Parts: sequence; C-alpha cells; structure tokens
Amino acid sequence: MTRRPTWLSAAAIGGAIALMSVSAAPVFAQDGPGEMPAGGWTSYPDYGTVDCEAGTFNGQPYAGQIASIEAVDDLTVQFNLCRPDASFLQKIAFSAFPINDADYIAAAMPDGSIVDNPIGTGPYKLGEWRRGSEVIFEANPDYWGDAPLAETAVLRWSSEPGQKLIELQSGQVDGVDNPSSDDLATIESDPNLVAIGREPINIFYIGMNNTYEPYNNEKVRQALAMGIDRQRIVDQFYSEASAVADYFTPCSFDYACGGEPWYEFDPEAAQALLAEGLAELGLEEFPETQIHLRVVDRSYLPFPQQVAVDIQDQLKENLGITATIDEQESGTFIDNSDAGNLPGLHLLGWNADYPDPTNFLDYHFGVGASAQFGEGWPDIHEALLLGASNADPEIRTQAYTDANNAIKQHVPMIPIARGASSTAWAADVENPQSSPLSNELFYKIGGGADGTLVFMQSGEPIGMFCADESDGESLRACEQINEQLYGFEIDAATVEPSLATECTANEDSTVWTCSLREGVTFHDGSTFEAADVVTSYAVSWDAANPLHIGRDGSFTYFPALWGGLLPAAAE
Repeated sequence: MTRRPTWLSAAAIGGAIALMSVSAAPVFAQDGPGEMPAGGWTSYPDYGTVDCEAGTFNGQPYAGQIASIEAVDDLTVQFNLCRPDASFLQKIAFSAFPINDADYIAAAMPDGSIVDNPIGTGPYKLGEWRRGSEVIFEANPDYWGDAPLAETAVLRWSSEPGQKLIELQSGQVDGVDNPSSDDLATIESDPNLVAIGREPINIFYIGMNNTYEPYNNEKVRQALAMGIDRQRIVDQFYSEASAVADYFTPCSFDYACGGEPWYEFDPEAAQALLAEGLAELGLEEFPETQIHLRVVDRSYLPFPQQVAVDIQDQLKENLGITATIDEQESGTFIDNSDAGNLPGLHLLGWNADYPDPTNFLDYHFGVGASAQFGEGWPDIHEALLLGASNADPEIRTQAYTDANNAIKQHVPMIPIARGASSTAWAADVENPQSSPLSNELFYKIGGGADGTLVFMQSGEPIGMFCADESDGESLRACEQINEQLYGFEIDAATVEPSLATECTANEDSTVWTCSLREGVTFHDGSTFEAADVVTSYAVSWDAANPLHIGRDGSFTYFPALWGGLLPAAAE
C-alpha cells in the first residue's frame, strides 16, 4: 500500500489529504537506473518503489508528490501521486516541463548539445542561435496545429531599456518586452507604436541565505525587514501602476494574501532588534556585506543597478551597515543563487508561471526548494504541503495564512515590489501580445512589412533545455520550440490541452490519466509517444539517472514544484 508520509503529522493534515493505493512492490533486477531502453522508459521508476507513507524511495528520503509515471499504451500516460495536487494541470502546462524525444535525450544530453540545439514539437524549430546576437526560429512545416503567421521569428536582447525604444522606433524590431517607465510616454504618443500593459503578477525581493553569518540569526533578518523603506524604492524606480508588496504571492491569486502583512518601515525598532541579534551571535557590529545582482532589467526589477545603490544607501543610513555591490553575469548569478552561493544580500524576483500560490511559495520556500535562502523551515514546509494537497477552499486558505505568517517570522527574504510592465509593438504588427505570464507565443503574431517577426527582450537565453533553466529569457525562447502536455491560452493564465488532448483525475485526484494527441512529430521527424513523456519527466525527476545532466544539473523547478527528486537527497 502507498501510505501517508511520516513527515506530515495527522494533526497537521487534519485528515484532509486523500491517499492512493498501489500494488505490492515488485522485485527489480537492478538497484539503480540503468541505460535508457530504446524508445525511452515506459514506466518510471523501474528500479524501485516510492513508499509514500514512509516518505522514502528505496530506503532513501523522498518528499515528492509523484509516486510513478506509466505509459499505459502509446497514447496514454498515467501519473500516480502520493497525495492530491491542487495545481496539477497548471504545473504540467508550465514550460519547465517540456516533452522531448526520448531517443534525442539519450543522444544529445551526454554531450550537452540538447542545451544549444533543442528538438521539440512546437510551431517553430531552431534555425540558428547566434551567441551574443540573436536566436532565429523557422516555421515547422509539419506542425500539428495552426501554422505560424510569420515564416521566421527572431529573438534579440538588450539590457539597456533605451536601446529597445531606439530599435523599435527605427523599425529594427517589431516588438519589445518591458520598455522602461521613462519610455512609455514616448511610445504612447507615437501613432506608429502601441504599448500593451500587463497585470503585475510578480515579486521583487531582497534575498538572504541563513547559512551565512549574520543572516543565520532571525532577529537580524527581521531587523533588515524593518530597516528598508520599500515605498521609497517603488516611488523612485517603478511606474505608477506598481505597488509595494505586503505578501510574496500576488493578491489577485486565490488564497494568496491571508495572514499578517509585511513589517512596516521602522528604522529605530530595526536598529534595536539588529543590536539584539548581533549580540546573540557575539558580534559588536554587522560585518561588511555584499549586494549581489545581475544587470538585467525585468518587469519586477527595473533599473537594477540604481535600485542596488539605493538599497546600499538605505542600509548605511538606516542600519549602519556597509555593503558593496557585486554585479554578476546573468547565468552565473542564477546558478549561484540556486546553489546557495550568495553569502550577502541578493536582488531577485519572480514572474508568475501559473496563477496559484504553489508557483510562488512552493518554488521558493517548499520542501523541494533550492538552496537560495539556505536551510528551510519545517513550519513553512508543513503549511505548504497541506495547501498544495487540497482543493478545499477553507483548508487552503488556512494553510497559506499559516505559511505567510511563518514566512514573515523567519524572513528568508524581504518582499519589495510588484512591478507593472508591458510590451510595445509596431502598429502594423498583427495580433500583438502581452501575456500576464510573459510567455508570448510568436507563432500567433504576424510579422512586420517583411513578414519576419523580430522581438527584443532584456537578456540572452542561458540555455534552451528548459527543464534545467529558471530565467524568463531562456523560457521565452524554449516556448517557441517546445510544448508540454497542457499549455496556456494566448494572453491568459488559463490552461488548455496541448500535447495531451485531455488529462482527467480519479475521485481523490491521486491518479491523473492523460490522453495524448495522435499524429504529432518532433522536429527531427520522430513520432511523439507516451514513452517520450515518461522519459522527459524521468530525467528531470531522478537525480541518480545517468541522463539527469542538463546545463548545470540544478533542475530547480522539478523538486520545487513536485516536492523533491528521486532520491530526494540526490547524493
């Protein structure tokens, strides 16, 4: 039997989590993942059994939601879960869980070529990635859906907001992401251009890692939370539609904003609390620290260098803390954040991937979260597991209220702002988009006068095997090439079938069965089948799998959103 994990007490879950049943554990020939069979795995894991009650896989700790994935036949996949998942469809629609051809994974993962040369099922295939310059997409003539409106799409980038406006005005690009607030008035007054706003479902925060002194003291972290004037930052650097964030998750999401709002700015109280925390650590003063950032303007963080300087000034003015600024290359910064290698403060943020608290809270603070903030907190974990496993509104409301209060107490980060953003387009572009999830799909957008669509974002993709990426610049590139079982409607956060025609749940939502679309082929001509789904999930899910490689091997989304890797410890 699959039983309740011991790491969730019966009192904590209040009997609300339904549990699945599986047959007795079979006998396996090997004690670890072997070489991938030709055509991919049809059942995974194939070398052991998840014990959901004990919270183990083959005796090792495992906190994940998935118990097994099976290809029932060539066009049917079954996900067996340890506990219900209230956002299952939203997760499988997210671009960090693309479906790749199993044989291509086996061939291209070991040498890393899958990172630079993805083979998907999407409306565009990769034409050429000109490093440092642009990515060229070519229409997929065998696409199962609507043909792209533009035969060629080009993705370019610039970290300078003013450069985006110059390129748009001159006709060098047809659309840009996230023009600066300073340029919006110019765009809106130009009859040849159009700006389309987005709902600010994002968060900019100042992160801390509790494994580094003095951030390992809760009073120190709370003092920092009280000693930063967040309204000053919003007033100086954000557009009018932006706002100070009192909760980590956008309040437009259901269940998001229960519990106490964030600390008020109170420098005197902050100084007193800081002195207490430092005394507990045996320190007379706060050691010189760093503010780590990447110089990429995002909707949640415009003008990152200027914001960093203001935070540096506030630390000195309000708390007597001396900080230096450390600018890192974008990919290096993201990798260091995921690995917990940022010992000072770091400036990061999050754009919604799907509209549910699990996307914001589980990824950052859940049991499977990365090492960005150091060691996690059991009370946060418990509340988030309860919230993610229930569809009952009352249970979810209380769970996320408890989670928000615990996050406020422990202060893994300081929520600063929700940044309003937009896209801007040449007026002659057909069907311009401004997705609330920042996942504009180029194939539904018509090009300019020459028929080629050129779009400019803020940074170069880090890699295009997006199961192992977490930055929006990479995800946008992947979304033109790859597809998931479900996707999101154009300019909306509503899920719709994609490579699956339908996914349905059993009575207690612990078994999801997905019927796959027939006649779909990958860009190399191979046929899309259920084994491709199982294999794509397996190589992300299993830390011991020989194909669990990716670009840097972090695969941060999978453990964060599905609760953990196989095995969870990933030794």
